[in-house]
Amino acid sequence: MTHACAPHASTHRQPGAPAHGARVHRAALRLAGRARRWVGHAALLGLLLPLAAGAQSLWFDQHGQPSPAAHEAVQWLAQAASDGLRPADYDAERWARALDGRAPVPAERVAEWDAELTQTVARYLQELRHGRVDPARLGAHYDSETAPAPELETLLRAGAASGQLAEVRRAATPPWPQYAPLREALARYRELAGHPAWDQPLPGVPGGKLQTGQRWPGLPALAERLRALGDLPAGAADAPEAYDAALQDGVRAFQARHTLDTDGVLGRATLAALAVTPAQRVQQIELALERLRMTPLPAAARFITVNVPEFMLRAWQHEGGAARERLAMRVVVGKALDTRTPLFDEDMRWIEFNPYWNIPRSITRNETLPKLRANPGYLAAQGMEFVGPGGERSSTVTPELLEAVESGAWRVRQRPGRLNALGDIKFVLPNNQAIYLHHTPSVSLFNRARRDFSHGCIRVEEPVELAHWVLDDDAEWPVARIRASMGQPRTLTARLATPVPVLIVYRTVTVQDGRVHFAPDLYGQDALLERTLAQRPQQAVRAEAPRRAS
Repeated sequence: MTHACAPHASTHRQPGAPAHGARVHRAALRLAGRARRWVGHAALLGLLLPLAAGAQSLWFDQHGQPSPAAHEAVQWLAQAASDGLRPADYDAERWARALDGRAPVPAERVAEWDAELTQTVARYLQELRHGRVDPARLGAHYDSETAPAPELETLLRAGAASGQLAEVRRAATPPWPQYAPLREALARYRELAGHPAWDQPLPGVPGGKLQTGQRWPGLPALAERLRALGDLPAGAADAPEAYDAALQDGVRAFQARHTLDTDGVLGRATLAALAVTPAQRVQQIELALERLRMTPLPAAARFITVNVPEFMLRAWQHEGGAARERLAMRVVVGKALDTRTPLFDEDMRWIEFNPYWNIPRSITRNETLPKLRANPGYLAAQGMEFVGPGGERSSTVTPELLEAVESGAWRVRQRPGRLNALGDIKFVLPNNQAIYLHHTPSVSLFNRARRDFSHGCIRVEEPVELAHWVLDDDAEWPVARIRASMGQPRTLTARLATPVPVLIVYRTVTVQDGRVHFAPDLYGQDALLERTLAQRPQQAVRAEAPRRAS
């Protein structure tokens, strides 16, 4: 896919940009990271061999009775659903029955049971920490250096031997700050599943939308749903006779949490979101937890995430052993229909003030050339020019130049200025997909709830704040100089003293200020993840727990 924001190859690399060797090195890091994360059964075998050689059992005493640590570990498996995992994948019920304590394990079977329980618990810990699916299978490619992951197998062996497993479970918890709040949200929505407010569908709204003062037979059910979700303000009537101010406030709160326009109007999109049951939201939260598990946390002291379906950018800083949010802003991402923003990570290395926009060939062929043929004055009106293979420039529209552009011998670019599609600042993270962050003259789009309007690149709402943050209080680049450098006729480059990793991620559930926010599955990635999880061969993910002889 060619992205409309893609720069011409000759402008994408600048002195100091990573060369081919650096990209190869990053690819090697990516493969090494996957190898560490996706150890599978081969790596787990290392846990089994010492016992086979006669080592002391990790989970059973000399009489064949399971230790307290064994019961605790099996309890983890039984409670896997609290993290959005499936207890059945770890044979939790069978292990609970096997260790019911009614009879000791026969001496000749202790080694077998010990090995299988070790393997099962180790696999549970690996999947809890790193997820069940390689993100590359979903089209997401992350290869930045990641924060060191604990050696879970070593911790498990030590914890089981000492009877102290709490630290093992903590080490297996994904390090993303959103993980714990999402886990709490999962528990809350599980409690809401089966709530009577969703027993009957809401009736149709006459005219397609409900506005202030209107009567509607669905008002009591609407109030019940909003109250159950925590969106209805205290003191609102249980059975309102009309769509009053209190109900509107509740609807606005609901809309704000569901990526909808907060107009307080009960229209088609809001009714559709209200129809989603808590049980369906449980599945959505489970997928968000899985996304956090499979997305590596960068090792860099400072990094940026762009969450595509949420249309939000956040800047993070490692402090006190945790990543803490330092900046947040709205963004515009690639259109869901045909120019989706890819999921990957790359280091931001420099900023361009007043950039040229080198219009990619797909946009030139499909949009620019037809407009120029219909109206040659379009070139000057949009501040564009033709650029030849040797850098020569022309602002004259002729049949010969149009043919040269059609063939790819010449190209079209837009000069810096108020009409430039990139705005007056561009954040460059060199990558082979030609994706970067930039400002835009179309600032009104940031007020939309759904913001997939770009051709793949990411438009940022607050470029000055972002530039100041990524330049890390560089004394040569105070805010005043950043502002003064924008809106000028010539391009100026500011290099980052330390590259800042940018991760483009996909998560349709977030928790902000204690409130759970849901976004639509913009690119169908949730559906893809759900299908991928469902297709995992059971023989590859589950080792049958031992059965007691009857």
